[in-house]
Amino acid sequence: MELLEYQAKELFRMVGIPILPSQTIKDSRKIKQLQIPYPVVLKSQVRAGGRGKVGGVKFVANTIDAIAAARTIFNLSILGEYPEVILAEAHYNAEREFFLAIVLDYELQCPVLLGSAYGGMNVNALLANLQQVVINTEFSLFHARRLAACMGLSGNLICSVSEIIAKMYCLFQEKDLDLIEINPLGVNTQGELMALDGKITINSHALSRQPIINTLNLSEYQKEHHPNPVGWHWLDWNNRAGKIATVCNSFDLALLTWDLLNQNRINPACGVVIDDNFTDQEQSPQLYCDRLRQILAELTSTKKLKVILINIWETETASNEILQTVVDYVQSTSELDLSSSPEKSNLSIKSANRDRLQNSLEKELSPSQPKFVVRLLAEKDLTLDTGDESIHLSSSLENAVAKAISIVKSN
Repeated sequence: MELLEYQAKELFRMVGIPILPSQTIKDSRKIKQLQIPYPVVLKSQVRAGGRGKVGGVKFVANTIDAIAAARTIFNLSILGEYPEVILAEAHYNAEREFFLAIVLDYELQCPVLLGSAYGGMNVNALLANLQQVVINTEFSLFHARRLAACMGLSGNLICSVSEIIAKMYCLFQEKDLDLIEINPLGVNTQGELMALDGKITINSHALSRQPIINTLNLSEYQKEHHPNPVGWHWLDWNNRAGKIATVCNSFDLALLTWDLLNQNRINPACGVVIDDNFTDQEQSPQLYCDRLRQILAELTSTKKLKVILINIWETETASNEILQTVVDYVQSTSELDLSSSPEKSNLSIKSANRDRLQNSLEKELSPSQPKFVVRLLAEKDLTLDTGDESIHLSSSLENAVAKAISIVKSN
């Protein structure tokens, strides 16, 4: 279950991670009762990313502006979700911004520390400088210092950032988290650190043994564990020369996939993240597959794209549904290509040139479809009975990335 920002920051406060003075607002008229001195930042409390780019985060300098901004935010849908709460937070002048995260890697079966010396909304710089430390032994402050050093930090920042990482790990372990993220971690001119935004995902199977959940002021909607209808969004990195598109079901998987491609000097053309969990509601599988078909239709219409790399981490049952969706989509597009062969024009064409012209028209009107490399959860390597050479399967992300790269280089 993914917490909202203000709920994540409440957990930050409990372990001593510095956060700004803040106040939650459920009605724009309550802005007049705000106890935080201006200027303040008003933030839409939704689970979708990219709030700032679509108007879900606004800086205000007085009460009149704050009321107007709050009304706008409450009526702003972000990926189909309207906020029930707005977080009003003190303004902070950050000189630098970092990215920190800890994610449970199910393939490695251990936590992984992630960090970048470039945080905030500049995703390209964040990804290009992303560092990781695998925790395959008992965690110690050494692991945190190692990540800080890999990020290029020095002096007092190594110590202070390491302490934040250690507190994040304590929270990660004690509260059965799948993910904890601070982006950005702000640093002011005095070298003081502040968690300016936060994200936490609690393992759904651990909710019953985490009584802290009952203290986080969750809405009934969240308590019933019903997510928003499955949506999807484009990641804000693009490379016109890229040949590979990625489709993942979390931002963290997207980061990992991008990093593996980047290590091989391959920059993806674009990335898509499917929001929410496949198995959280009864009608979700069909809805999820419908969204996946929409994504594939968007991507296959992209020129110069050679590979669609799908990296979705779900249950094996869900993986079968996803795989069948991809197979059905590929077969339907193949049938459409065959049925839409261009008809002979009314022009008189010599028999010797007829086949050449038709082949030329077919290539122009029906460009070659990209190949699909699908990485899904499975106890053993997946197999495909259709014999379709346009789909390649693997349960290993490294193998899937290697296959995608080999397809690009062979074309």
